[in-house]
Amino acid sequence: MKIRKSNKEDLSAIMSIIGDAQKYLASLKIDQWQDGYPNEEQILLDIANQDSYVIYNDKGTIMGTSVCTTKHEYTYDRIDGNWQTSHDSTYGVIHRIAVKDEFRKSGLARFVFGHYEQDLKKKGISSLRVDTHSENMGMQKLLKSMEYKYCGIIILNSGAERLAFEKIIG
Repeated sequence: MKIRKSNKEDLSAIMSIIGDAQKYLASLKIDQWQDGYPNEEQILLDIANQDSYVIYNDKGTIMGTSVCTTKHEYTYDRIDGNWQTSHDSTYGVIHRIAVKDEFRKSGLARFVFGHYEQDLKKKGISSLRVDTHSENMGMQKLLKSMEYKYCGIIILNSGAERLAFEKIIG
């Protein structure tokens, strides 16, 4: 697996993967991403901000997508709990990670987290944060297996609650 920044030409593949993820979450009766989010406008914004990535194989097939950024995440300012690092520290954030149906259970998400952790370490950034739906047991299991610590509950702009995790990587 390899990873690169997304571009506008990747939009169709990314939206197809997002669609796969939405159907998968719905099949598990998880209401995450069932309201039209993330949409093309959000993905194009991620691409324009240079925060969107695609994961692809040796054949060039796009297998998954995600966002990794070090931009301040305002929904992380208020947490019912405590982050491991201080409020004013620089941290990485992973959002919108999704895998194409045929590559589910291939280790892609673990690869993505590992890649970003190494990239952030090289940049001198000491932690990586992520949030997930309370019913998304697959993501919670992955995070715990990769030594992410549960920190508390954050509230999205939509008003939805998410479980917040952080890993010290520096």
